[in-house]
Amino acid sequence: MATSSPPPDSKLPDPTPPSATGVTPSAALIPKGRRPSPRIAQMKRTWYFLSRNNLALIGLAILIFFAVVAVSSAAAGTHGFPNDHLVLYCGSYAGLGTQNYVPLNGSCNLVCTYPSNGPPPSPNCYAVDQYNPGNVPPTLNLAHFSGGPLPLGSLTIVSDGNLFYSIYDGFIEGAQWSLFISVVIVGVGAAIGLLLGSMAGYLGGLVDELVMRVTDIFLSIPALLLVLVTLAALGPSFSTLPQRVGLLVGAFIVVWWPSYTRIVRGQVLVTREQKYVEASRASGAKAPRIILKHIVPNSLYPVFVQLSLDVGSIPLLVGGIAFLGYHIFPTLYFPEWGQMSALAVGILPGQLTACQIASAGTSCAFPWWQLLFPGLIVFLFAISVNFLSDGLRDAFDPRLRR
Repeated sequence: MATSSPPPDSKLPDPTPPSATGVTPSAALIPKGRRPSPRIAQMKRTWYFLSRNNLALIGLAILIFFAVVAVSSAAAGTHGFPNDHLVLYCGSYAGLGTQNYVPLNGSCNLVCTYPSNGPPPSPNCYAVDQYNPGNVPPTLNLAHFSGGPLPLGSLTIVSDGNLFYSIYDGFIEGAQWSLFISVVIVGVGAAIGLLLGSMAGYLGGLVDELVMRVTDIFLSIPALLLVLVTLAALGPSFSTLPQRVGLLVGAFIVVWWPSYTRIVRGQVLVTREQKYVEASRASGAKAPRIILKHIVPNSLYPVFVQLSLDVGSIPLLVGGIAFLGYHIFPTLYFPEWGQMSALAVGILPGQLTACQIASAGTSCAFPWWQLLFPGLIVFLFAISVNFLSDGLRDAFDPRLRR
């Protein structure tokens, strides 16, 4: 049976008629003041995926702890950025065949020590090896943890002396220096490499050839050797602490950006062929906008992987340079984690030799804490950055979200 069609000028009823205010019922159900912006929604999604990675959360917690320690130490203002050394201590027990060394600036804080084979003179004293009184071991005395100077033991300045500083003080006051140096070197190097790599990969042609040939020149030079040559050539002309730290940071930045440039360029060569980049180019977007809006954000994922390998390695490289005999900082007892590790390793053979000579060849106590705690601090810093960076890479990249 035939059906009649509505007249041409008639209108079918709207299945979702607007309300009297002109807003559809579905839109009216969403409160106007509570609509999240796309940026906030993206941050929430990123945090959701990051929170599912337990190792990333552990790394984030360790880094937050280090950051709080660094900020608290800088805010205290007792040492750190204004000064160039830690508080030095001398033990009250001199021992056999040793001297009470006094630092060049005049004096040191006296700490109650006594030979381990004798009775303690007071409850808050440290038992030390009678042939090596500068080695103050860690203590389980809660009084020392609450207000004592050496809860993690001592780090000796001279192998046959009685002058040392606290490893705990070195960890607290060295946090600001180690984090500052590592973040500045890696951050500036990655920013330069990201900018140059994006320009070279997207623009191509002469720009690509020029940037990559300069990058190849720097990559052909051993990075650590270039840093050592720079410090040896320019170091004597820089005397103040800010100048020496600036020279160290600048020398590392010069050798740090080329690897990021090559990594980013390879990623950009793939990203620039994607459909959304072609659509942006077809819509009339200029090259700077395409690079900043599409190329750079989608080239960050391999940078996070490289960051995880680089940030934690800076204290190790600084310690290696100090161990080779280059005086990066004004004093041997400068509060920096790499300097602490280098001093602990470098002073150990002399300590053992001096102790064996003083004890006529008998066994001496091995100062294990001088190697364990500085190395453990650097290890925790490196592994926490690695965990967090890997989690951020998975959270930011939709292709890797699990």
